[in-house]
Amino acid sequence: MTLTESALFLASLPAQVDITPNDSGLPGIAQLRTIVGAVMTIGLVLAVLALIISAIVWAVGANSSNPHLAGRGKTGVLIACAAAVICGGAVTFVNFFWGVGQSV
Repeated sequence: MTLTESALFLASLPAQVDITPNDSGLPGIAQLRTIVGAVMTIGLVLAVLALIISAIVWAVGANSSNPHLAGRGKTGVLIACAAAVICGGAVTFVNFFWGVGQSV
């Protein structure tokens, strides 16, 4: 591509693109939101279950003088808490990074 062809190509591009998400672009958006909300709920319930199981493992390991088991329980507690933070804050995280992307 020569310099003249490049200049013509760039001149033919629109000066400004303004595209935003909308609710009417595709059918089924409301159902998709319902499904995503249900998956988030399942994720939070599983995080609570993992927290309970990990706390039990931690307690059994600590009371039986088993440092390996206690360490696994501690790790499970931290991972369960991190999973709950990610599930609970997923919408906020996406909105934050959407805003960052819009300001670039």
